[in-house]
Amino acid sequence: MFSEICEITVDNKQQALQLKVAPNQQGYVETVEECLTEAREDTRYVPVGLYDNNTMVGFAMYGRFVENNEERIWFDRYLIDEHFQGRGYGKYFMKQVLDFLTEKYHCHSIFLSVYDDNLFAIQLYEKMGFHFNGELDVHGEKVMVRELIN
Repeated sequence: MFSEICEITVDNKQQALQLKVAPNQQGYVETVEECLTEAREDTRYVPVGLYDNNTMVGFAMYGRFVENNEERIWFDRYLIDEHFQGRGYGKYFMKQVLDFLTEKYHCHSIFLSVYDDNLFAIQLYEKMGFHFNGELDVHGEKVMVRELIN
């Protein structure tokens, strides 16, 4: 599989806006349009398209946040389009994005948040080395962290 992680720009924005999750997943992740609006308002967020060859199959958004002299890298949004689910893209691109973030930021941990009833996502995140750290984010989602070994 030839894959790429590319920032969302005017050139690929329309492709990104076509991405949708399955109806039963819609309450768990914001739409791409909502994510892009948030990224315009808070430039710490970086929205990216996830490509298999030249086809955008998914979307992610990450960011570097510093509060009280503590840096946190957030893998904040993640979705695979409903037409490409069930093909292994979820796990594959999660690993690609995590590797990308680790290399880009030279970070020791990566954070994400999840609704506690999103069992499918929690299972994937745990397989990728994330665990709950006891925190809640500003929306009441449980925070998970993946601590990296140097």
